[in-house]
Amino acid sequence: MDYMIVKWLHILSASLMFGTGLGTAFYLFIANRSGNLQAMAVVNRWAVIADWLFTTPSMLIQPLSGWYLARQAGWDFGINWLGASLALYIVAGACWLPVVWLQLQLRDMASAAALSGAPLPARYWRYERLWTLLGIPAFLSLLIVYWLMVAKPF
Repeated sequence: MDYMIVKWLHILSASLMFGTGLGTAFYLFIANRSGNLQAMAVVNRWAVIADWLFTTPSMLIQPLSGWYLARQAGWDFGINWLGASLALYIVAGACWLPVVWLQLQLRDMASAAALSGAPLPARYWRYERLWTLLGIPAFLSLLIVYWLMVAKPF
């Protein structure tokens, strides 16, 4: 495959992964703070859909395209910016996997509460807090990966 096409796919998927993650996190965080069950149910549902449509494919494309680009450029995966990027990507992925499960749970609880008119269970807020806490290292890790991809400092 052509190097420039793979590089474009790599940059595009990184942008989709980061942008979708940041966007859905922002809207879900704000919807949760609104207290509006209908809004929470809708935003939770669309956050899950966005993750499946954009974040999941990007999470798969990133390591494959990154590996290809590094091999084509003759770079090794040692103690350098590339190795650091890979380690931080693994941190982000390790945070993201439980977040996917949490989002499914949040979606189901918000939907059930919105349909029944019942209040959200306390478990919703525990899961939401954990979802937020896991998002912080994932976001910071990807932010640093972006910098490392551009700067290639070491």
